[in-house]
Amino acid sequence: MKKVVIAVLVVFLGFWLFTDPNGLAASSETAGSGAWTAAQSMFQAVIDFIGAF
Repeated sequence: MKKVVIAVLVVFLGFWLFTDPNGLAASSETAGSGAWTAAQSMFQAVIDFIGAF
């Protein structure tokens, strides 16, 4: 089942890449930016928590 899900995901991303590369790039940029912001928030929260000790 896991292999099927991975295969479907790869086919979907490949189709998206060939039909709308600009849309895929924009979505990837948005996701990467959101992930970076979340990571910064998490590390700042850890720093604040340790600093509270």
